[in-house]
Amino acid sequence: MTTLNTVPVWHDVDVERFRAEIAPQNRPAVLRGLVRSWPAVRESKRSPRAFADYVLRFDAGQPIRALRADPSVKGRFFYREDMRGLNFERRPETFRSALDALLALIDVEQPPATYIESTPIPEHLPGFTQENVLPLLPATVAPRIWIGNAITVQTHFDLNDNIACVVAGRRRFTLFPPDQLPNLYVGPFDFTLSGPPVSMVSLQEPDFARYPKFKEALEHAQTAELEPGDALFIPYFWWHNVESLETFNVLVNYWWNPARSFGGSPFDCLLHAIMTLRDLPPAQREAWRIVFDHYVFQKNGDPMAHLAPEHRGMLGAMTPQKAREIRAILLRVLGR
Repeated sequence: MTTLNTVPVWHDVDVERFRAEIAPQNRPAVLRGLVRSWPAVRESKRSPRAFADYVLRFDAGQPIRALRADPSVKGRFFYREDMRGLNFERRPETFRSALDALLALIDVEQPPATYIESTPIPEHLPGFTQENVLPLLPATVAPRIWIGNAITVQTHFDLNDNIACVVAGRRRFTLFPPDQLPNLYVGPFDFTLSGPPVSMVSLQEPDFARYPKFKEALEHAQTAELEPGDALFIPYFWWHNVESLETFNVLVNYWWNPARSFGGSPFDCLLHAIMTLRDLPPAQREAWRIVFDHYVFQKNGDPMAHLAPEHRGMLGAMTPQKAREIRAILLRVLGR
């Protein structure tokens, strides 16, 4: 397979450097040793049991979601062969029971794939963030914790910026820029593994006969391997595949979106556009492409610059009040 480019590595990153030099580039960045002083990292380096004892001090006893899959899937959570279901199941469990189950599998030669996914820390582990502080982001950005054995999270995107901090084990990230979308062979939008749609291509065993354009995606890919205490900045909409490489792995991540939005997710707009525009005759689609380029992407500059601000209506600067008015219009027409 193609030798991949590596993600640039940064050392001794503080909040000023992150904001001034790293985030504005909108490219992935390894933040080496960013959270090496965390007590959680220190305990994980002692042993998985030591980490478990540490983190369970904060357990609020709330139910969590745990994923389980047969050893035959080799840790790759995905669709079944017939695409009529998933190759794993989700179970409600307590944090303690799921963690104990993972610890019991550490020495099993071919264990079932087991994963505590996307658990909000403030609700489930109150007090953890006070002892394990990420200095780059405001305290209002709530982290999530992910714990599992040797598993693979299929290539996907998030509609947020992301800092992913490795607490235990090692993780390999493979990232693709947003413009590689046509080469990633994305699966269905309305039946997904867990939220966003995913690439249908196995990064570990790519079928180039079936997915030939994936070779082009690999030419633009970047990879990074992280140890406990390292972190990775993943910009908005960068596709990423995540491999957990040890028998016990822990990651804490922070999602945030600095962009102001009064109107909900752009993904909702995409779904509506698919419904209303995609199947129009070519000439009509082209007309609407011109309209979107003009009014939404503003390829010709401010489309309303010829009018005074007070006469621009919903096409002027967006405000909470204008967003409410537009939402009311959409609800009315969609409810017909």
